[in-house]
Amino acid sequence: MSRRLLTAVLAAALLAAGCSSSSGSGQSTAQNGTVTFALPPNATPNWILPLSIPGHLATYNSSIYQLLFVPLITYNGTSGTVGFDEKASAARKPEYSADGKTVTVTLKDNLTWADGSKLTTRDVEFWYNLVKYNKTEWGGYAKGRMPDNMVEFKTIDEKTFQFVLDKPYNPDWFTANQLVNVRPMPQKVFDKTSADGAIGDHDRTEAGAKQVFSFLVGQAKDLPTYQTNPLWKAGNGPFAVQEFTTGGQVTLVKNPKYTGDDAAKVDKVVFKPFTSADAEFNVLQTGGVDYGYLASANLNQRSSLESKGYQVQPWKGWAITYIPYNFNNPQAGPIFKQLYVRQAIQHAVDQDSIVKNIWRDMAVAGYGPVPQDPSSPFLSDTQKNNPYPFDIAKGKALLESHGWTIGADGVAACTDPSRCGTGISAGTQLKFTLLAESGSKETDNMMAELKSSLSKIGVALELKQAPLNTVLGNSKACQPTAPECSWQMSFFGTQGSWYFNAYPSGERIFGTGATSNLGSYSDPKADELIAASTSTADHDSIKAYGDYLTKELPVIWLPNPVYQISAVKKNVNIGNQDPLAAMQPQRWTVS
Repeated sequence: MSRRLLTAVLAAALLAAGCSSSSGSGQSTAQNGTVTFALPPNATPNWILPLSIPGHLATYNSSIYQLLFVPLITYNGTSGTVGFDEKASAARKPEYSADGKTVTVTLKDNLTWADGSKLTTRDVEFWYNLVKYNKTEWGGYAKGRMPDNMVEFKTIDEKTFQFVLDKPYNPDWFTANQLVNVRPMPQKVFDKTSADGAIGDHDRTEAGAKQVFSFLVGQAKDLPTYQTNPLWKAGNGPFAVQEFTTGGQVTLVKNPKYTGDDAAKVDKVVFKPFTSADAEFNVLQTGGVDYGYLASANLNQRSSLESKGYQVQPWKGWAITYIPYNFNNPQAGPIFKQLYVRQAIQHAVDQDSIVKNIWRDMAVAGYGPVPQDPSSPFLSDTQKNNPYPFDIAKGKALLESHGWTIGADGVAACTDPSRCGTGISAGTQLKFTLLAESGSKETDNMMAELKSSLSKIGVALELKQAPLNTVLGNSKACQPTAPECSWQMSFFGTQGSWYFNAYPSGERIFGTGATSNLGSYSDPKADELIAASTSTADHDSIKAYGDYLTKELPVIWLPNPVYQISAVKKNVNIGNQDPLAAMQPQRWTVS
């Protein structure tokens, strides 16, 4: 879901898939210019509008729609260094004024929409207006960030515009974490309030922009029409939609109308859904997937797959994995707000055992808000050294010293409200419901391990599982009185919970009021440190943020798995895998 600083260097050893001809029993569909890519278990693409909303923020959604609608700015880490990818962007490298308060962006000359019209600054202004007037509905919003930090949009000419900012920002942060969210959209096609309505400048008024936004979101929610709706045929990317099923299969074909610098080299890419890792592995063994994955439990089958013409490589990700607490849940929220409770729970998470026995060393322990593998200059010493190591005795002692007593049923109950904390009455039990994504044995086993270890300190977990989209849709930020605030804990991290932009700051996931801050965590000190990390270019500011959040535990920190263990047919050259979890299928080739 995000990216990273221009100067950040990744140490990940991400190897290219080989170019030798395929061998083995599997018939590779890539022989006819079609590459079949296996989606994660129970992960079904369900969003196509290049303007995301909460509940539709899964990485594979953005990976697909940015192939249809070229983003203003994009980054790429396949070289080992994360940097600006101008070839895949709609704009040249941004320029900042001496005072850091104005950013000038120039669009490329050669990009055109499907109807042949040129990409212009009006298409960027259209996106900006929709976001400005519908910011709390937009999935990329965090209070004080885009569009709050943009005072004015200035059109210089058809190809050049400026964002006037409310104050100076770290240019690397602003480009990597703000401008990457800008998605130019075809104003001459999208700027209407109903399917048969007239195209106009509706977006230039608040009322009109709200109507247009509502119309486009409504169209994007109508997934069965994705293949036929003219809105989604209006793009300017290297691919176009041929198939987009409600079951999750998406087929993209080379866009014959594409005029940019990054044309597709393959004719077709099929994103194939699977209900489980086992189901995907069965198809992989028959050669029915060109670019698939192994669950860590199937690593012992590596040599067998290699004999069938696959090359197997881990795809590391620039991410963190966690379980959010819903601080606004009426029942559990007052308990979660007690730091000692969160400390006790973190002490009961046996990360080393999870990494070794469940992920088979295809994950790395995570202790805070900054990715820990590969290493980077953003990581604080506190996070590196883990202030809450696995210690059941210490976890129990923390709870007992604050007025909790484990009963005959094995569940801790508050027996001294004066010590339990504000809003916690006598008899309250440490019983929580955890909603977790289904389809992965690793996730199943990790949740079972977590339930078992927490029971040893008197915390009872009721596990419920559902497909990833359901988990995300039912784990939104909410107000305590709202019906959708019934969720208490949520897990959506079989492939990592949050993928960062180039600069791993936390405004979108831990900032007060941010739409991706699912648990409604709010801490003035955290907000202050987040703001400092985005306005100063030195590494000390983001280390201070990481130090604080590591200790404050806004979520349960968990091991971060590799994005996936990839198995790629040897006649398909995908290049290096991007730690930002992005794909560049337009650059894949078949030999």
